[in-house]
Amino acid sequence: MELFERPHAGENAILVQIGFKADATPPDEQEFVELARSAGAHVVHLITGTKTLPESRLFIGSGKAEEIREQVVACQADLVIFDHNLTPAQERNLERLFQCRVLDRTGLILDIFAQRARSHEGKLQVELAQLRHLSTRLVRGWTHLERQKGGIGLRGPGETQLETDRRLLGVRIKQIGKRLEKVQNQREQGRQARKKAEIPTVSLVGYTNAGKSSLFNTLTHSGVFAADQLFATLDPTLRRIQLPQQQQMILADTVGFIRNLPHDLVAAFRSTLQETTEASLLLHVIDSHDEQRELYREQVNMVIEEIGAQTVPQLEIMNKIDLGNRPAGLEPGNGLNPDRIWLSAHTGAGIDALLEYLGNYFAGQMFQGRVRLAPRHGRLRSQLYADEAVRQESVNEAGEFVLDLHIDRVRLNTYLAHEGISPDELDSDTPITATSTQEAWEQPA
Repeated sequence: MELFERPHAGENAILVQIGFKADATPPDEQEFVELARSAGAHVVHLITGTKTLPESRLFIGSGKAEEIREQVVACQADLVIFDHNLTPAQERNLERLFQCRVLDRTGLILDIFAQRARSHEGKLQVELAQLRHLSTRLVRGWTHLERQKGGIGLRGPGETQLETDRRLLGVRIKQIGKRLEKVQNQREQGRQARKKAEIPTVSLVGYTNAGKSSLFNTLTHSGVFAADQLFATLDPTLRRIQLPQQQQMILADTVGFIRNLPHDLVAAFRSTLQETTEASLLLHVIDSHDEQRELYREQVNMVIEEIGAQTVPQLEIMNKIDLGNRPAGLEPGNGLNPDRIWLSAHTGAGIDALLEYLGNYFAGQMFQGRVRLAPRHGRLRSQLYADEAVRQESVNEAGEFVLDLHIDRVRLNTYLAHEGISPDELDSDTPITATSTQEAWEQPA
């Protein structure tokens, strides 16, 4: 039996969302519908259900599959979208049964990203993620790729069309990887220049559609595209802003996060997300009016940990207070939870409190002093040089490195924790405590 020849993708879509007992988080029906609409689909029907475990052949049971097939015919649907990740074989089997195109969650998000990417880097990152996703699905829906010509005068070199396409796909992935590496080097040069100029970077993170771009526009008075839709903006944007105490900082707007974010996308956008990992502070924007805000908060923190930014300090921004009755202002943390600022990016309420907080935060964040490192701390010394934090160095009679430093205090604490170095291990005439690195240093004369 030959594989189903796919038609052009249509807009009438049937959505399928199955809840499994092993799911860590419950299915989000509203988010799934918004994802489909963001991709341009016209949702004609939503089919839900529960199941213990997915089946290997159709992912769903035969009864549920027949129900979906009947709805495809009744609604004249062109597309069936699953809120789950399907294997290539499952997609192929479902397309045979439904006689229409089948798309899984990863394919849906990739399609949205392909529509929203505007910059050269963003387009390359999306294409790389698409090709990685497609590399295991070449046999799906393309029967001519499995045929090898034969007969007198028609015999080829022995490579099937499918093998040729896989080889060309690998070549294209390598080409995009090299181009992205060049772009990443350019971004790294920009980051090093900002470090040298001693300008801290603050990165906006949060669940998609939480209001990051709206807050970015309010703080920077710029015109970054913002809309009430998922993944309204993909490409990172950086702007310099002035703080109340005559300080300057760089504010970075990044792509929004979402639950079950495809790993191919995380890998492809790692260079973009590096703006988050290299930031001095994260502004975690949360939709305070959303009933699932705590769930979304956990999902964002999981992605932050996945990209290696869990050690960067956070300030939670409770946005959209204009939709409720919560007053604007600062809510101090309790040691377990970070500080929170309640505001509205739409009306501007609470923006002054945020700017005042940032001014006070960075006023005491830069350390300028002297430290004595033993020879065994060579890796830390190299890292400090890589950050261009060393202003002067000498070696004393005990063979210790005496470094005059100018560095962000939080970043220094992060390096100590990453290297597994306790402040007590650093040689100093002053007693050292684990809670204050200020006492670990001696001020230069």
